Amino acid sequence: MSDSAYRVDTTPRLAQWRIDNLASCTYRKSDPFKIGKWNWHLAVEKNRTLFIKIYPEISNFTRDNPPIASFIIRLISSAGDRKTLIHPEVIDKQIKSSDDFVWPIEIPLTGKFIIDVEFLDLKTAAPNSGELCSIWTEGLTEKQSNATALTSLGRMLSESIHTDIIINASDGSIGAHRAVLASRSPVFRSMFSHDLKEKELSAINISDMSIEACQCFLNYIYGNIQNEEFLIHRLALLRAADKYDLSDLKEACHESLMEDIDAKNVLERLQTASLYQLPKLKACCMRYLVRFGKIFDIRDDFNAFLQYADREIIGEIFNEVLAAWKGF
Repeated sequence: MSDSAYRVDTTPRLAQWRIDNLASCTYRKSDPFKIGKWNWHLAVEKNRTLFIKIYPEISNFTRDNPPIASFIIRLISSAGDRKTLIHPEVIDKQIKSSDDFVWPIEIPLTGKFIIDVEFLDLKTAAPNSGELCSIWTEGLTEKQSNATALTSLGRMLSESIHTDIIINASDGSIGAHRAVLASRSPVFRSMFSHDLKEKELSAINISDMSIEACQCFLNYIYGNIQNEEFLIHRLALLRAADKYDLSDLKEACHESLMEDIDAKNVLERLQTASLYQLPKLKACCMRYLVRFGKIFDIRDDFNAFLQYADREIIGEIFNEVLAAWKGF
């Protein structure tokens, strides 16, 4: 049996274990794989009934900080019509050991199968209050942005302290500071250094952003962004970051958009990756669609996507499909 028989393929929130011959298994445990803060294992055990388990690797960290998981687990036949068995959605279940989640399947199964686990959320209990906190909404972007600016910059923006330029969004205006904008964006710096209309009129028109998205954009520049608003306005922020050459914001959006790819947004994310030249996001979308077989689950949306998508993207998808067929 090759080492690949125990390997689990992952994206930040998805794990898949391919089993060539389920009929021959009496017990098999996967290699550890990382999702969130924990190393996990999948296991199959077969007597008359097939049992599928998922659990974190035993460690001091797991004992002190057991994951509280929400996920969907599927068993997919990778041959013929891709028959799929789906366990009811698991919500906020604490998993410490291999006995905490067991899925019994009594239907006779043979051939090649994929165990597919899509993590919807992972939480831990706060040490003092015991309140559940998602590990994917801890505000990493907020911490990164705050590290690039003084705390007082946030007050300068929110209290309009000595503002000297107006930002006109599509549905409102915000006062800002030339020096701050110029220090964060070479495009703004060029505007204020040359005889452009923005220099003369003391205003910048950003008509392709709403006032809420523009406020979020400025909050990032001033080091005062909140994670919730960042997640809401990621696509608008990505467009602004590309337009005004804020490479750190563009990379933050790039990383964030890879973290929650699902069947509803994968085609939009793929188009975005192509438009803004985001290679890691494009690769993640391709893997999700082809390597993890999700292209079969969104056939109608994919057919519609083919009507308007860039030909280069369509060609890359079909090349990935052909490569996957050859390798399976």
